[in-house]
Amino acid sequence: MSPVTPPPSPTPPPSDSTMTSAFNQEALDFHSKGKPGKIEVVPTKATNTEKALSLAYSPGVAVPCMAIAKDAAKVYDYTSKGNLVAVVSNGTAVLGLGNIGPLASKPVMEGKGILFKQFAGIDVFDIELNTLDIEATINAVKALEPTFGGINLEDIKAPECFEIETRLKQEMKIPVFHDDQHGTAIISGAALLNACDITGRKMSDLQIVMNGAGAASISCAKIFISLGVKRENILMCDSNGVIYEGRKEGMNKYKEFFAVPTKKRTLTEALVGADVFIGLSVAGALTPEMIMPMAKNPIIFAMANPDPEIDPAKARAARPDAILATGRSDYPNQVNNVLGFPSIFRGALDTRSTQINEEMKLAAVHALARLAREDVPDRVSAAYGGKSFKYGREYLIPKPFDPRVLLWVAPAVAKAAMDTGVATKRIEDFDLYKDRLESIQGPTKVFIRSAIHKVHSNIAGDNGELPKIVFPEGASTKILKAIRTLVDEKICHPILIGYPDRVKEKIKSLELRELEDVEIIQPSTHPKFKEYANLLLQKRCRKGVNMAEAERLMLDPNYFAAMMVEVGDADGMVNGATQNYADAVRPILQSIGLSRDGVPSGLNFMLLEDRLVLMADTTVNLNPTSEQLATIALQASRVLEYFGIEPRIAMLSFSNFTGKEGTPAKMKKAAQIVKAKRPDLIVDGDMQADTAVNPDILNRIFPFCELKEGANILIFPNLESSNISYKLLQQLGKGEVIGPFLMGIRRSANVLQRTTTIDGIVQCVTLTVLEAQYLKARRKGRTT
Repeated sequence: MSPVTPPPSPTPPPSDSTMTSAFNQEALDFHSKGKPGKIEVVPTKATNTEKALSLAYSPGVAVPCMAIAKDAAKVYDYTSKGNLVAVVSNGTAVLGLGNIGPLASKPVMEGKGILFKQFAGIDVFDIELNTLDIEATINAVKALEPTFGGINLEDIKAPECFEIETRLKQEMKIPVFHDDQHGTAIISGAALLNACDITGRKMSDLQIVMNGAGAASISCAKIFISLGVKRENILMCDSNGVIYEGRKEGMNKYKEFFAVPTKKRTLTEALVGADVFIGLSVAGALTPEMIMPMAKNPIIFAMANPDPEIDPAKARAARPDAILATGRSDYPNQVNNVLGFPSIFRGALDTRSTQINEEMKLAAVHALARLAREDVPDRVSAAYGGKSFKYGREYLIPKPFDPRVLLWVAPAVAKAAMDTGVATKRIEDFDLYKDRLESIQGPTKVFIRSAIHKVHSNIAGDNGELPKIVFPEGASTKILKAIRTLVDEKICHPILIGYPDRVKEKIKSLELRELEDVEIIQPSTHPKFKEYANLLLQKRCRKGVNMAEAERLMLDPNYFAAMMVEVGDADGMVNGATQNYADAVRPILQSIGLSRDGVPSGLNFMLLEDRLVLMADTTVNLNPTSEQLATIALQASRVLEYFGIEPRIAMLSFSNFTGKEGTPAKMKKAAQIVKAKRPDLIVDGDMQADTAVNPDILNRIFPFCELKEGANILIFPNLESSNISYKLLQQLGKGEVIGPFLMGIRRSANVLQRTTTIDGIVQCVTLTVLEAQYLKARRKGRTT
């Protein structure tokens, strides 16, 4: 029998000043309220009927069982193995807590599972092993191979962790990864590459001092060597001082590899003239006096948790020229393993790799280093309270909440797996693979990416000509930052309205180099100013507008932009980022006007994991008539048809198919009008909202209803009900709501909400472009 872990004497909680009694209580409440713990198992298939249960379990489950018995590879088709990782620990080296045992380590392992899921969409079971025996641990993990697609070893102390991982990698055919070793090494490796770039150093010239000789430190040293550092230039220290050639005390075969001939015996001596300090030890191990004799522009990575080897403020005071990194989020350059393991496993699982080898780790290092040198999108800044980030001394590596990490690291790891022959499944199209990765980050990403692909396809069919979209709020920070993404993605040719000097100065202050050559128009000096004013006069002369008023209005960027779209000098416009909805939409209605029989109305997209639902009218008409509602429904149906989706329209009311006076009668009549104008459309009503979206209710209680599969267009009886509904869903629903978008206009024009984000602007412009392309193709007599 293997020995079990005795009840350990817990290490006292960290003395970090932030760990107040109030914070401690908050942490306990977080883990205990509601369902205890942080994770649960959720089915991926609906099992709420007898038929579904017979498929999920007996007798239906026998069919995939037999298929897997005949062909083991089918397990990836019929089970969750390909997206399932085991987080395995014995609790002997937990965070800054030490050996607290397997039971006490469980909250950490559950937390690890959350990070896998949140950052890479990977499912996790945490497994805490009650053994200290190496062989027992290896045998237990090996026995799990049929269940999991990968193994993440966690918080197992050195030197046992080295042998456990090495043996498991040799004896198993799925990826095995000890994150405490390799995760820290990968992230710090990326940070070191960039620190060298910033200070003008070469990896081969670095003199590195490492304090700590545990799993993470040894793995860091090895990856530094793979990146070009010379082994003889690394001085490693442990609690007994410098690890030198011939030392006997406290040595093992892993430390022996880093023993070098040197007369230096202490950390203080080792630091004299050193370029780099790597700390993976204990708080306070480094003093300001010790870093004074380091080389110019010293690189100091003090990564002990929860408190670093030296307080960054004290290090900065002693060496203002230092580049600093820690393991904490409240200081710049956090070396956080979440930048690595979720994306690394994603790439390994998606290629069904048999291991995570050195080439895959190095691919992750270089991907992170390259990503840090890119401009940081504002959605990342928003996640950090609006703080701006720019590659440099205080931004060496990406931030954990940067959604691009998955899109950069997982493909790099997958490609390295394929190149080195450990992948058993190839990825043939990496563009499609990146789209799939993006889908992990939410349904909006999937929807907008599909729209962007359609935009690009239409551009290719139009001889590569980018649609021209005009922005009246040319000096808006949000608009300019969104345009950077639009230019990068080649979605449109932007035209800004404003005073050129002011707009260019704003672009310069925001460091938007991509927009240096953007087209900027000042209405008062534009050669078509008079022409536009005359056209507006013709449209509004019977509405109290004379020539002087027309010219005054044409100085308004919103009117000028709308007239550009009206005469075809631009394909579409987007405004509203800095003004209220009514003021933004008025120039559009007065200059462009409505489409034939069009009704101005607002449309919102409700994006769920398994479907798309449109809601209208959410912004314009207080109490539309049956005729107006029918037109709004027809307009919404064309939007779905843009995306190749068959419209299924529900006219909503407080009753089901009564058609009584008031709202039910109005909605019933609206459905009849739609059917008369478009007999091919699926439409029904009046009906309640739950009936409209629930196929079970429809088919069981109302089998006569046309909406057998449930509605994907919901038409509300008035503005109150629609606006309240979409805003409630936006705040409380499990789906994502985007919009509103303006329908019923002759040309492509949309109005933003003032509260919209930069991502929201990009989404709105993408759909504006798609509509512009559709209208252009229709005018030319072809579909898109």
